[in-house]
Amino acid sequence: MSDIEEDEFQDAQDAQDDQDAQDARNAQETIPQHTSMDLDTAIMDAKKATYYFFNNDFESARKIMEPWASSSMYHSLGTSVFASIEAFLTFDQKFIDKAAGLIKQCMSVCSKQRKHVTLTQNIGKMVKKTNYDDYTTEEVHAELCYAESLLLRALLTFVEYESFVSFVKGGLKIRTCFLSYKECMTILNSRKWESQEHKIHFESGVRTGIGAFNLMISLLPPKIIKLLEFVGFSGDKEYGLSELEAGYGERRGLRHVLCAIFLLSYNLLISFTLGHHDGDLDWCEKALEKELSHCPNGVLFLFFKGRYELTRGNFENAIDWYIKSWKSQDLWPEFHDICYWELMWSHCSLQQWDEAATFAHTLMKNSNWSRTIYVYNKAAILLMQKPPPQKEDIDTLMMVVPYYKQRIAGKSLPMEKFAIKKAERYFSQKKNLVLPMFELMYLWNLFRALGKRQDLIMSIFKVIEGTEKELANKSKAEFHADNEALLLLLKGACLRQMKHPLLAENCLKRILEMDKLIKEDTYLLPYATVELALLAQDQGNIQLAIELLEDAKKNFSGYLLESRLQFRIHSDLMQLTGKRAEDILE
Repeated sequence: MSDIEEDEFQDAQDAQDDQDAQDARNAQETIPQHTSMDLDTAIMDAKKATYYFFNNDFESARKIMEPWASSSMYHSLGTSVFASIEAFLTFDQKFIDKAAGLIKQCMSVCSKQRKHVTLTQNIGKMVKKTNYDDYTTEEVHAELCYAESLLLRALLTFVEYESFVSFVKGGLKIRTCFLSYKECMTILNSRKWESQEHKIHFESGVRTGIGAFNLMISLLPPKIIKLLEFVGFSGDKEYGLSELEAGYGERRGLRHVLCAIFLLSYNLLISFTLGHHDGDLDWCEKALEKELSHCPNGVLFLFFKGRYELTRGNFENAIDWYIKSWKSQDLWPEFHDICYWELMWSHCSLQQWDEAATFAHTLMKNSNWSRTIYVYNKAAILLMQKPPPQKEDIDTLMMVVPYYKQRIAGKSLPMEKFAIKKAERYFSQKKNLVLPMFELMYLWNLFRALGKRQDLIMSIFKVIEGTEKELANKSKAEFHADNEALLLLLKGACLRQMKHPLLAENCLKRILEMDKLIKEDTYLLPYATVELALLAQDQGNIQLAIELLEDAKKNFSGYLLESRLQFRIHSDLMQLTGKRAEDILE
């Protein structure tokens, strides 16, 4: 770190230490004290608890961690991690409060065991670098555990309060956390390690934190990255991935499994949703084989295996793995909802509408995450059935879509806005929508996976062609151009996946020629432009692809799901130009 960053970091730590001391005093009133525990035993316990946790034996993991959570940094950190995962999965206020309390306790435990720097020593930092050889092994591990507890606290802030203020607070806390990880990296590289094992565990944590930060920041749109760089953040995707892969490669490291979770999440979820290129699926296949041999009943690895099969286009296999994940544990029923969500899309991809409607209904009744989206999904699925079920049921669903609208960080969810607009359109079009589930499947990027199954993409294409003929035979109503353009986008996307570039290009260009006719669905224009860019890339015309992506980025604004497409454009430009995020800011 620079001298300025060190001073800023120390000021932040001094303020936090005061708060931690008060939290510690409060904690002592309610938490019984235990005798001290040595570092090696604590790390061994953390390994055992991690094994139990990722094999779904959550109670055994807690029994190892909780008795020492008020006095041992690794036990306290483990307890905080388990509680935070529960909070993130449930969004239940009682679990959020519990996690917040345990994280505060962890920070106070770590603060007691960190190196305490005097005012004189702090002033001395301005003229000479810190000698980290003066730190004990316990003190450097306390620095790392403290950084990890800061990260948990920052992430929890984002779900603790649904206001913009929470995002500002979370951002400031992540700033402190980022500086803490940077100091840990300095410790790793400058300290003389007496024990290789202690270094391996420390390095595992540093690589996990630094890798995750770089990866997450690199995925943000350029304008946000520019602001983050102004306050000292930087993001390098390749560096982040290499750090996580190095952390995963050292299987003896305590955070090895966290590196696996980050990498699987990036390659199977983030890359799929926020880009148009597959992640490293070969790496995922090998990693899942290893982790499932070690944790055959692990809910997360079973889920990721399902996601891997879906990304490969093997929807039938994906369904089997998602069901295994869902049925592997009952402690977190909220995680069942994530599996139901994936099962719904898998059945939609196979056009198994009855089964898809069943999971959509379960989500609508049980999950609190976004009932607006779940209700609209169920209505859209019912409209895909031939013939549709009772129209009264669909009418009722469409009427209540806006009722469950929510605000996160003071803003509406983009996909909820989209669902509400489509519900309004349903009634404006005499209680009808054009292939609403295919539209959602396209927007969720499922056509990428469907393109790996020519039988499935051909089946969808035939349905689109049939609907196109029906629309042509109807008199032109208010939203005729919008519906025609939607069918052209879906048809063009199918044709691209079917390797018919000229036919696909014709469909997509016709959409752009309709820009003055489209009344509401203006999102179709930038999405068609991006689809043309992907088509150009498929043909090896990289320069044209870049130009079209730049056009989509600069020439369209104010349309539905704009942020989603901007993320994808950013990802595609980075992929095509081979540049880092900060290199394409302008």
